[in-house]
Amino acid sequence: MGPLKPFSLFIYLIITVFVDYTNAAIFDIINNCSFTVWAAAVPGGGRQLDRGQTWTLDVGNGTTGVYRIWARTGCSFDGAGRGKCQTGDCTGLLQCQGYGTPPNTLAEFSLNQFNNMDLFDLSLIDGFNVPMGLSPNSETCSGTRGVRCTGDINGECPNELRVPGGCNHPCTVFGTNQYCCYSGPCIPTGYLRLFSDKCPDAYSYPRDGGTSTLTCPGGTNYRVVFCPSSI
Repeated sequence: MGPLKPFSLFIYLIITVFVDYTNAAIFDIINNCSFTVWAAAVPGGGRQLDRGQTWTLDVGNGTTGVYRIWARTGCSFDGAGRGKCQTGDCTGLLQCQGYGTPPNTLAEFSLNQFNNMDLFDLSLIDGFNVPMGLSPNSETCSGTRGVRCTGDINGECPNELRVPGGCNHPCTVFGTNQYCCYSGPCIPTGYLRLFSDKCPDAYSYPRDGGTSTLTCPGGTNYRVVFCPSSI
């Protein structure tokens, strides 16, 4: 068995505890791209979004734990919701039940954690396929900034990392300590510089600096935008 797949810093820090909270969260997932994407959420499923369309996902009261939201591209599904995507595919299902296949730009949320706070970030640990932005969408967290990743990573992706429709993270391709940060210091060197330079607000490598994780009170609503012009 190979090494465990790395996740963002806040995933390492959080022990998910399922207890009963009264706070709920609503995600407005918006496609601002000039092309169709197939939005994915785990938990939550999936939805085709043509340009300008929105998928509103209500996670309900009493929800706590980790949510992942990403865009899939180049998809084709049959009437039973089975098929395949060029990037971000989740075992060939329209209604995702597991995480996407890299590369995919990723929004991560950990809801109702310590002191009833949400933690959230944008992550490039699974690579990049579509520009993305996220921001709080409630007065309860109006003072917290949004984050986005809009750099032209696909256009400048090295051949060693390039795949149709996206750019793989170097850890996915090489699996070395330099890029996966299994042990010792972890700094953006080599191929990692493309990710950290183009999207400085995102997690570009495992154990990235703590400034990439933002917080809001539990019960905050959020906007997740594919190809954001502003957030």
